Amino acid sequence: MIFNRSAILLLATLLCALPAFSQDAPKFKFGKVDAEEFQKKAYSVDSSANAVILSEVGISRFIGNNSGGFTLEFKVYRRAHILNKNGYGVADVTIPLYTGSQSEEKLINLRASTYNIENGKVVSTKLEKSSVFKDKINKYWAHQKFTLPNVREGSIIEYEYTIESPFLFNLQPWYFQGENPRLWSEYQVAIPQFFNYVTLKQGYHPFAVETTSTKNDNFTLSESRTAMATERYSFQASIAERRWAMKDVPALKEESFTSTLRNHISKIEFQLSEHRPPLEYRRIMGSWTDVMGELLKDEGIGQINGNNGWLGDAVDGAVGNTTDKLQRAKKIYAWVRDNLTCTNNYGYRTTQSMKEVLRKKNGNVADINLLLIAMLRKAGIAAEAVILSTRSHGYTYSMYPLLERFDYLIAAIGIGESVYYLDAADPSMGFGHLPYKCYNGHARVINADATPLEFSADSLTEKQLASVFIVNDSAGRLLGSVQKRAGYFESARLRRAVKEKGKESVFTDISRAAGAEMTFLEQSIDSLAQMEGPVDIKYKFTMPTGDEDLIYFNPLLDERFKDNPFKSAQRLYPVEMPFAMDQTYLLRIEVPKGYEVDEIPKQMVVKLNEDGDGVFEYRISQTDNAIALRCRLVISRTFFAPEEYETLREFFNLVVKKHSEQIVFKKKK
Repeated sequence: MIFNRSAILLLATLLCALPAFSQDAPKFKFGKVDAEEFQKKAYSVDSSANAVILSEVGISRFIGNNSGGFTLEFKVYRRAHILNKNGYGVADVTIPLYTGSQSEEKLINLRASTYNIENGKVVSTKLEKSSVFKDKINKYWAHQKFTLPNVREGSIIEYEYTIESPFLFNLQPWYFQGENPRLWSEYQVAIPQFFNYVTLKQGYHPFAVETTSTKNDNFTLSESRTAMATERYSFQASIAERRWAMKDVPALKEESFTSTLRNHISKIEFQLSEHRPPLEYRRIMGSWTDVMGELLKDEGIGQINGNNGWLGDAVDGAVGNTTDKLQRAKKIYAWVRDNLTCTNNYGYRTTQSMKEVLRKKNGNVADINLLLIAMLRKAGIAAEAVILSTRSHGYTYSMYPLLERFDYLIAAIGIGESVYYLDAADPSMGFGHLPYKCYNGHARVINADATPLEFSADSLTEKQLASVFIVNDSAGRLLGSVQKRAGYFESARLRRAVKEKGKESVFTDISRAAGAEMTFLEQSIDSLAQMEGPVDIKYKFTMPTGDEDLIYFNPLLDERFKDNPFKSAQRLYPVEMPFAMDQTYLLRIEVPKGYEVDEIPKQMVVKLNEDGDGVFEYRISQTDNAIALRCRLVISRTFFAPEEYETLREFFNLVVKKHSEQIVFKKKK
């Protein structure tokens, strides 16, 4: 730490005081558990919960240390009630500790106990030090782990600990939400004026407490100059005391159409932005252009900046005699995609040199796409690297250049007025297409301007069209002919399925989904090798009519929604679909010989909302001896806020109900 010592010598000495708990927090004292606390078998926050966090409090503060700088002190207290065996997991505790090149975070003052009722009395079982283990995760992280002893159904556990950290960038985040509901979750942070942190808040549960106050406190630091001499510095500074608390926080559970729970969990985290006087001023968080400039100099990413003459043979082998730029780009892309294997589908940092990638024909996503960029540049095509965060990794912040928020690297090329985005690490993607996991909002081009990009899931529409014609054959059976054009991402899935399991598996799935006795006469899957376009499925089938008085026939065959994907009655965070959808199903069926129509579903057209963000059409009619159906489902946007969930759920309930309706044929008398 570098100080403005002349300013410090003008200030007085007093140690920084720990912020005090507010009166409205639950009053729990470590080691004091009353028998009445065991009487509850369920809690109103979630009557089906397996375990409930009764109270958790975190406190972070800065203290002067003996190295002439500051230490971050992070104290945690947590008490939980285990209601049944499925809640035992709350007694397994993992504490991450960061390790640097010369120092590491330390866990101190750990104590933990389990409490049970025995013969009407509260009995405590303490955690032994020998039961605490340390796992080295990688060169940066280690985990301290322990499991509370003597845990049973109905046990109450509590533990507390302190982490001392020399890493000022690692002001601890706080998660107010998790897999168990919380009756009270609180975080207090006291930040001196000479440190500036960006505060990032996330989540949908409201704060019960959110306050900020300031006061003056004194700091004392010491630094050994010689074996016999220690220099001490004391100064006064303003402290911002911030406090956040949430009450009755429900558990966060995985729902359908969720990018990742990381995007929605209620939490607070911090990013060190700058040092301020009386410290020597230092800007920590740079601008986007600063950060991208550093990435351009990165040993791995910077490989694309050279002449890379050694790539000439590979480029020539890929493009041959092709002179058109777009066609050259397509051939290079296809060569890299089809000849290299991705060993890790995430990461924007390289794991090896491009020469090694080319020689070994494998690498992570960054290795492969950077090689693609270098080859494109060698072929005279303007290409740049783009970093983004995939859906499962979470959102990035367009305002703040936080590289740990990114986990993927793709290529961007410009030819004429057109820009194409490429991912050669995914063998199922055609030229100009990205996997839908990449459509997660803000991204950045690694160039001098740090050009921002936006990959919105709303820009993707999965269009699907199926046409079905069913007639009577001479043997008294129904003879069907189906043509189906899959959406782009469904086509990618089909290509993978055929590659892994063969074509027959696709038709087995169709028959199973239709829920009918189908015998295939002809079957084909077209365009499997044409990666830029959709896959066409064609087949013919027969279905017996039997000799029943009534025939029940679902006209949607395998194209129906059997279940509502939105099962929960309530949703606490948004719905995030990976793409918009436009599904059209056309059917014409002859009435089976010897039968007549007894019952036919009613027609319906319904909108999701006033803006028409979703439309469901079910148009069915009978003309003479044939029935025609046109069924279409359109969802034109992908993000729905929690307050829109009930409407969306009811809309799909209606779709599922209508899709289940059947045509009833009865035997003629």
